[in-house]
Amino acid sequence: MTFKDLGLKDSILESISKLGFETPSPIQEQVIPYLLNNESDIVGLAQTGTGKTAAFGLPLIHLAEPTEKYIQSLVLAPTRELCVQIATELKRYSSMLKDIRIVAVYGGEDIRKQLKELDHTPHILVATPGRLIDLKERGKVNLSQIKHLVLDEADEMLNMGFLDDITNILSSTPEDRRTLLFSATMPKEIANIAKRYMKSPIEISVGQRGEAAKNVEHYYVLTKNTHRYEVLKRILDYNPDIYGIVFCRTRQETKDVAEKLMIDGYNADALHGDLSQAQRDAVMNKFRIKHLQILVATDVAARGLDVNDLSHVVHFVLPDDKETYTHRSGRTGRINKSGVSIAIVTPREKMSIKSIEKEIKRTFSQMEIPSGMAVCQRQLMYMVEKMQTVEKNEKLHKFLPDVYEQLKEMDKEEVISRFISLAFNPILEYYQNAPDLNVLVRKEIKENRREAKKLEEEKLSRREMRKGNRKGMIRLKINRGKKDKMDPRRFLGMINEILNDRSIEIGNIDITSKFTFFDFPKVHADKLMKVFNSHPRARGIQLNPVK
Repeated sequence: MTFKDLGLKDSILESISKLGFETPSPIQEQVIPYLLNNESDIVGLAQTGTGKTAAFGLPLIHLAEPTEKYIQSLVLAPTRELCVQIATELKRYSSMLKDIRIVAVYGGEDIRKQLKELDHTPHILVATPGRLIDLKERGKVNLSQIKHLVLDEADEMLNMGFLDDITNILSSTPEDRRTLLFSATMPKEIANIAKRYMKSPIEISVGQRGEAAKNVEHYYVLTKNTHRYEVLKRILDYNPDIYGIVFCRTRQETKDVAEKLMIDGYNADALHGDLSQAQRDAVMNKFRIKHLQILVATDVAARGLDVNDLSHVVHFVLPDDKETYTHRSGRTGRINKSGVSIAIVTPREKMSIKSIEKEIKRTFSQMEIPSGMAVCQRQLMYMVEKMQTVEKNEKLHKFLPDVYEQLKEMDKEEVISRFISLAFNPILEYYQNAPDLNVLVRKEIKENRREAKKLEEEKLSRREMRKGNRKGMIRLKINRGKKDKMDPRRFLGMINEILNDRSIEIGNIDITSKFTFFDFPKVHADKLMKVFNSHPRARGIQLNPVK
């Protein structure tokens, strides 16, 4: 199937043909013809990067009436970045339709500029919820006539606390509007919105709910907690052409990891909530144009982040919930491209992998931590491959005769060896005595197993001892417990004093708030009962068998 088969206008087909669009993605193939030929609301479930923007954007452009001077379609997005990106994409799709006006409004930018843009009412408005409500309250935006409302990345909007804002906006739109909700996951809050604000929506799903993208490979590496950063460096060094995101749990962890990477010479920077909007934009722009190779980010800061061609996602620490893992890993493996997701976990965290596998319906493979020599070999071959493909600079020709003269005493192998050594010595020196991190973690796993086995044996021994103690024993109790400051030492001292016989062995003792229970040899029970009631030390204390 081609885009022409979907029923789009020729002018739209011409626009997207210039962008290199050839065959629609699965979500586009299902959503576009349905939007063009039906009136129902739609819930679209698909991962980030599957082509959702074109799936709803192309029909909105097709259905727009250029002569009507009111907002016909509203697209809500959770973040400034996604809002700008959607508007940019829609403008590209409509490049051959000069009379269709598309405007983006979002927080973090001078509102006066956006007020001026809204002097001429757009046909399609793309907005973040907070800024849209601000403009609506100023009387600058009228939503009373919109025909189509799109909630993009709806689960992200709810995660960011926009439920009240969405409710506010929906209440300002006509009841006969058409609502299109797109989400990567389907939590109950999304289902509630669909039930409350949508009219018998049909569900269009690409893949199963919660399922991770099929073209992402999932790996985990086992390490000691103290070696996480060293393992991260090994992963980065083993993939010298990596273009990816390293996800951390907290702002401080993000700052620390990014700072260490930069000090160690990696082309990295951080994205977190403490950055101003200008700083955030600067980091994002550098990353988008690949002036940054590695972005270290928190989950919150990366929301709405849409960057193509990411080769890797690395989880410095696994997220607390499985849906966040799905979002993280979905940043790579975009349309028709493959990606790799690597989780750095300790042996104690390994069980989390099993629950994530069940949720995303994908299997993780364990990856060995690259050895120092494996990293060196990989780096060397990468350098050789780059040398083979680099374009020769013609301006160097005039210097080559002097170079040949200088090197005439060396054969080819010697020249190659020395040039590679010149470029490669630093990394070789760093890794030549590097420890095998796999051996260290395997040693820790063995120690943990030995410790667990020892604890289990001790528990078993205690159980067997209690069983042995109860043979020939009777269970007794006194009406004194923890609230009476009774403890095992005080209790044994009292019984020994009353009996005046330390040779009688008392079994298991259990002290509750009000009572002390203990096992006592049956053959001596009568003796204890007899002397107990008459002894001054036991005055006011009741001794009874446990029924």
